[in-house]
Amino acid sequence: MAPTSGCRQRPTSTLHRSVRAALVTLASVLFVLVGAGLSSAQDPPDPPSPPADTAPAAPDEESADGVIVRGTLNNAGERLDGVVVRATTESGEVVTETESADGGRWELTVPPGTYVFEVDTESLPDDVTVQTSVTRDVAPGRANTVIFSFGEARSGSTVAWGETLVRTIVDGLRFGLVIAIAGVGLSLIFGTTGLTNFAHGELVTLGAVAAWIFNVTLGVQLIPATILAVIVGVIIGLLNNALVWAPLRRRHTGLIAQLVVSIGLAISLRYLILAFYSDRTQPFDDYQAQQQLVWGPIAITPVNLACIVLSLVVLVGVALLLQRTRIGKAMRAVADNRDLAASSGIDVEHVIRFVWGLGGGLAALGGVLFGLSELGGRVQWEMGFKLLLLMFAGIILGGLGTAYGALVGCVVVGLLVQLSTLVINPDLKYIGGLLVLIVILVIRPQGILGSRTRIG
Repeated sequence: MAPTSGCRQRPTSTLHRSVRAALVTLASVLFVLVGAGLSSAQDPPDPPSPPADTAPAAPDEESADGVIVRGTLNNAGERLDGVVVRATTESGEVVTETESADGGRWELTVPPGTYVFEVDTESLPDDVTVQTSVTRDVAPGRANTVIFSFGEARSGSTVAWGETLVRTIVDGLRFGLVIAIAGVGLSLIFGTTGLTNFAHGELVTLGAVAAWIFNVTLGVQLIPATILAVIVGVIIGLLNNALVWAPLRRRHTGLIAQLVVSIGLAISLRYLILAFYSDRTQPFDDYQAQQQLVWGPIAITPVNLACIVLSLVVLVGVALLLQRTRIGKAMRAVADNRDLAASSGIDVEHVIRFVWGLGGGLAALGGVLFGLSELGGRVQWEMGFKLLLLMFAGIILGGLGTAYGALVGCVVVGLLVQLSTLVINPDLKYIGGLLVLIVILVIRPQGILGSRTRIG
């Protein structure tokens, strides 16, 4: 059958060699960047590292004079420098004192024992108050970190159940939107290629780790660091397709075999992240210790509010991309019927490459938002693996392969997960995602927005 007039023959050998060489070069640069940045995270101290003019020490380091105790003076995001911190015995005798340096960091060395750590109120700024002193047993071999609470002490009044419900619903919407940001790419990849990619969770982790490298190791502010991390996610998505999945598709490898490959790739990437990064939870430098904004029954931190707004903006942008652009219409055509789309003159491989890049970028953004809003501004080496089950639950609930179904399903899963904390231990809340997955597969396997398909 002769090709239609809309089809154009593309040179293959030279173009493919050029693309492969460019991707390999990008992979090499990315590997060097990750290796250089992540190697510094192997054994960092629990709080942010001290200034360059002081020697860094591990949290449990014991010097010749005693055990090192450290902390950071943080008043609702404002780092307090030049403030006196002292250690006294329980009888009130001063053992030693120091002044906080730039960034609010302070450090004391005391012999092992029980001490009362306090802030000299005379050295505080006029509009800052400290709530109380801190009594701590100091011993070698443990993280001897002292955290002071600033501002007026809160009363012990309880929150009404109605307010708790409203706040939990808002938190569930926030969590569901973050899941949707990471899960839409997974749904689009399945829709265009049929691949159930179990390595998508590691794309989420790599995005968060890349942002951490730019922010903490290279000193870039978190917002531009997130933009750079999204670019890194796009590159990783393109490399995934070019080096692994495109060759498998050219060999007509079955979807079951590709699923097994994705599981192996996920495990390999997860433990490579562990090897180069750290098994510890590492915080971002910015947007820590946020104060809640209260509007009636709603209480939310500025970071969580920003995550909700950004998630909505990005998801609306993805929806407009699918509805109003040529590449979006081509993506929907390939997801609906790949062979018919190819016979209509659509370059299917070009569409798949675009979907992998888009999915990688969204996964990276989702990793940063997940770390900021759900993990308290921290990054974990297996955070994407924890989110993977909820992503699958959301896109299966909404309908596999449909971007809008993934959005609806992920928001519903986020709400159910957060609402479950009203009746179960919050540490067990992710079990709700597994229950949703089981129930929807039993009752309605095609999902909320999916259509029934007949086999045979």
